[in-house]
Amino acid sequence: MSYKRVSPSDIDNIDRCPRCGSKDLLMDVNTGEIICANCGFVIKEKVEDLKPEWRAFSKEEKEDRSRAGIPLSIAMHDMGLSTVMDQSDKDASGKSLTGFNKSTFDRLRMWDSRSQIHEPAERNLRQAFNELDRLADKLSVSENVVERAAYIYRKALEKGLVRGRSISALIAASLYAACRALEIPRTLKDIAAVSSIKKKDIARCYRLILRELDIKMPIIDPIKSVSRIAAKAGLSEKTTRKAIEIIKKAMQSGISAGKDPMGLAAAALYVACVLEGENKTQKDIAEAAGVTEVTIRNRYKGLKATLNLPEL
Repeated sequence: MSYKRVSPSDIDNIDRCPRCGSKDLLMDVNTGEIICANCGFVIKEKVEDLKPEWRAFSKEEKEDRSRAGIPLSIAMHDMGLSTVMDQSDKDASGKSLTGFNKSTFDRLRMWDSRSQIHEPAERNLRQAFNELDRLADKLSVSENVVERAAYIYRKALEKGLVRGRSISALIAASLYAACRALEIPRTLKDIAAVSSIKKKDIARCYRLILRELDIKMPIIDPIKSVSRIAAKAGLSEKTTRKAIEIIKKAMQSGISAGKDPMGLAAAALYVACVLEGENKTQKDIAEAAGVTEVTIRNRYKGLKATLNLPEL
């Protein structure tokens, strides 16, 4: 039998032995009994040790060695509830399995892996969410965006929208819809660049999702695109703040309605560069924003007429 000393904080309101009053208490790790080391009196039976079975010396180790399993997620084809069978051919005590038991567990592993993707819908989800993980990693989007994209795709699958269409195109459209719904500045061009699907195919699937699932998207805020374009173009914080001021004035005057947010943000940044004396050309800003120089000039005309901006 193995024992370890315990403190009052380890057990439920027990700080001393009720028989002899000793504070020297031991726990039997096998039976869960609290025993007095002085007189041998069993104070409590079947106590659960809620502390971890390991020692962690840093925050990273504590996070990596959690006792709980992975959280449930709709971005997994089985929502994280599948069986996980160890690949090592050893029992709980560390001894190697016999030949008969080894062959038995090999068959169990085979049928376990087959049963997880038995239904066509499960195979579809597995392929789609593998692609979703790849796109999310390339675009550096957060976990809540991935969860929303998985939710939209599951709804599309229930509606039968996947039949006859590319899984990759529909999952890319679901990810774009999630970015739009959560107001994350990612464009169709960004998603098409990391995907193997053309931009027009993703746009077609996106329109289908909006129409069939009756999803209402918020209006894109061009201010959210300013920091992204400024970081790509290497602009200063002072210029970025000036561009945000220009966009706020444009939104108050109503001239931003119906305009491409990226084009408006790019035009505001270029105007801010001119006002703050930062040496950036229209081509530099256009390439960072993914728009044309003509778009920047056209948006500038609208800003100049309303906000009394100087001539470029």
